[in-house]
Amino acid sequence: MSDRELDVGVVAIGSDHAAYEAKEQLKTWLAAHGIKVQDFGTHSTDSMDYPDVARPLCEAVVSQKVSRGVLMCGTGLGMCYVANRMTGVRAAPCWSIETAELSRLHNDANVLILPGRAGTMDSLEEILEVWLKTPFTGDERHQRRIDKIDSRQQV
Repeated sequence: MSDRELDVGVVAIGSDHAAYEAKEQLKTWLAAHGIKVQDFGTHSTDSMDYPDVARPLCEAVVSQKVSRGVLMCGTGLGMCYVANRMTGVRAAPCWSIETAELSRLHNDANVLILPGRAGTMDSLEEILEVWLKTPFTGDERHQRRIDKIDSRQQV
């Protein structure tokens, strides 16, 4: 993989205690591919509340202080609930390469949600790589839907 393919700017990453070790490994993977990372925590396996990481990370994405975000908890679901309550965030829980690719192609997902306790590190790295490499198609029908989501209109 070339670095050009992963020219994505600064990627924010955060997890709760259940996904701390997976987050640390993905930080290493990102750095090895020349991607700048901003870590929003947590910084240990001590029990903590995932909204305390998800909200500041999503605020950084919406304000464009970072280009994209990656959130992780045991299942990914808790982080997803918090992230998608925030206007301007399109968080996609991805358990496969296909969902990661489609989340970018069709929905221009700006936050990737990964399950820290499911799958292998290799599979999480593959999902992250596909998500980072895949551009948004930008076609009219998908953009119309995103505009409705971001404006909180009914689809």
